[in-house]
Amino acid sequence: MRILVFGINYAPDLIGVSKYNAEFCESLAARGHEVRVVTAPPYYPDWKVPAEYRSPWYTRERLNGVEITRAPIYVPSRPSGAKRLVHHASFLLSAAGPLLSHAVRWRPDVVFAVAPSLLSAPLAALAAKMIGATSWLHIQDMEVDVAFELGLLKNGTTRKVMLGLERTILSAFDRVSTISPQMVRRLKQKGLSPDRLVEFRNWVDTSVIVPGSAQTPLRSSLGLKPTDIVALYSGAMSNKQGLELIIEAAGATRDSHPSLQYVLCGGGPLKAALTQTANGLSNVHFIDLQPIERLSELLSTADIHLLPQKAQVSDLLLPSKLAGMLASGRPIVAMANPETGIAQETAGAGLLIPPGDAKALGAAVIALAEDEALRARLGNAARLRAKQNWDRVSIISVLERELLALSQQTAGAVIRRRPPATSGRSIEQVTTGTRRRPESANRTAANHMRPPISSTGSSTD
Repeated sequence: MRILVFGINYAPDLIGVSKYNAEFCESLAARGHEVRVVTAPPYYPDWKVPAEYRSPWYTRERLNGVEITRAPIYVPSRPSGAKRLVHHASFLLSAAGPLLSHAVRWRPDVVFAVAPSLLSAPLAALAAKMIGATSWLHIQDMEVDVAFELGLLKNGTTRKVMLGLERTILSAFDRVSTISPQMVRRLKQKGLSPDRLVEFRNWVDTSVIVPGSAQTPLRSSLGLKPTDIVALYSGAMSNKQGLELIIEAAGATRDSHPSLQYVLCGGGPLKAALTQTANGLSNVHFIDLQPIERLSELLSTADIHLLPQKAQVSDLLLPSKLAGMLASGRPIVAMANPETGIAQETAGAGLLIPPGDAKALGAAVIALAEDEALRARLGNAARLRAKQNWDRVSIISVLERELLALSQQTAGAVIRRRPPATSGRSIEQVTTGTRRRPESANRTAANHMRPPISSTGSSTD
């Protein structure tokens, strides 16, 4: 099967959507499928393109068996609502050429778009329609809803226009998937037919992220004592999380519980402001994102994981960092309302507190810090939850079967609609229904029999 993936985020960015896009593509390539990606240069979470990827031109590379085309885009250093729109519009315009070219010349079986960026998703639907391929849209977060709930966009007319555009985009795809039952329900409320919706959740490699000793080299490098209790947040530092609540909780617990240490790992547009806010708090430590080979060590350094979330977006996304937290076998303090996806995923594996409540956050961290048996019980449940519900191999296997079945249905429909053969088409193309030249079809079959490409690379949550 040939799969053309279209999305603004990809490796070597270390967290969030980039991680899952890369692992999804690399997993399919390792299973013998041909995978190409049209994406942007890396820039997240710091909103800065690394020097080696800065170019006004299109670039191509091959990474872990996947052929990647990168389109140059505008990346604002301080992303606001309006600047984010321009950012996504630049990807739409810049990526149109390579996406349509790959579609027409390469003839994929599936065109798979990932939102973000929803604004550019119609290109994928158009490309699939042009060649009779299956179109699939995968939604990692509800971009339009999140932008307005967080106040990044406020104009009522703009909201009405964007919600209408969103409905049009969603209806253009053969399948639409998203990462939690609550987000599937939200898509149904937007008018999508249930038979076109699929839950395709994020995952974790439970053979890589494993429970380990909390006495790690990373802990030592921070100057922490073996008896300290570490509460860890690891991920992007942006408007969605409410990370200022961690700083507030740290200030409130510094004197009463001096062994409690808060570590914030990551980057993003709010990191500088958070660092300034925490100035003078000796129990708060900031570190940069860690490479994949140190991810398990990072997560094991924690005695407690922190999952802050603003109430406005708690059902509009399911933080990708949650999978690694669960797999590490540590309890989680999660900010969410009881009926949300976050609450359901962490039930029995941590403590649930109301969003936006720094006092409750401090109290929950203290409760876990003072009860080692409770930490162990909740951590064991977290690890079991990861293995049962978040296993990478199982989740991608289910999606692979769905993609194969849907592409075969689409191919059959194309054959039924196709006019009689002309002198311009071979008898093999008529009888098999392939959209490719005979030699291309043979090459594809040979590729499916070829052993997986062996290479190295990394991405992290």
